Parts: sequence; structure tokens; C-alpha cells
Amino acid sequence: MINTRLSVAIHILALIATQQGKALSSDFIAGSVNTNPVVVRRLSSLLKKAGILTSKPGQPGAKLIKEPENISLLDVYKAVQTHDDLFSIHEKPNPRCDIGSRIQVTLDTTFVRVQQAMEQELANQTLGDILNDLSNT
Repeated sequence: MINTRLSVAIHILALIATQQGKALSSDFIAGSVNTNPVVVRRLSSLLKKAGILTSKPGQPGAKLIKEPENISLLDVYKAVQTHDDLFSIHEKPNPRCDIGSRIQVTLDTTFVRVQQAMEQELANQTLGDILNDLSNT
């Protein structure tokens, strides 16, 4: 399912990248994202587990482990997505219907191709590209 985890994670990373040397609290980041600090802490934890961020226990703030140009959006996507499938197929279509009996296998093939194309595009884009875009808008 499409959700906002990727965009919020990129927002968090962009803030941290542009505020190097400042210990940004989850409350500060949440204020920029316009979400609850718990969401920021949960996503930051996933980004740490993926080796994208680091922080010290008990201290506010986090740092990027790699340069923004070396963090692909696919890295971020894989860090925060809890399920690999972008699309879900409705369950239990009518097997006695011509379309219902074949819709799942047909859409599976299409959705796999779409997922692969999206992941390839995310692999080609980096946090550095996002920062460049942000500075030009």
C-alpha cells in the first residue's frame, strides 16, 4: 500500500543533512513534518537500523552515516517500508467469474513490473538529488 513513510523519512533526512552540527530533536523535526514526534522517532529508528542514521543514546540529534549523494531513495524506501508490495490485490474474487478467476495472476504480473520500475527509479535518485532540488525551488 502506498503511504507517507517514504516522504516523511526523506523529509527527516533532508532536515538532518541541511542542519549539520545541530542536534535536532524529534519535536523540532515533527514540527517541520507536521506530525507527531513518535512518528519521527519510529522512522528514525528504522533509518538507524538500516545504517543510514546514527545517534547517541540519551542525546537529541542524529547524523547521516553516509554523504547524501551516497544514500539512494531505494535505501530509504527499503528502510521504512514494512511490506515489500506496493500494491495489494483484493482477496477472494469470484472464481466462477471469467475475470475474477484470472484477475489475481494477471495483476500480480503487472504489479511486479510496476514495483520493479519504481524501485529502479528510486535507486537512481539520491538524497543529494533531493537536497539539490530543494535548494533550487
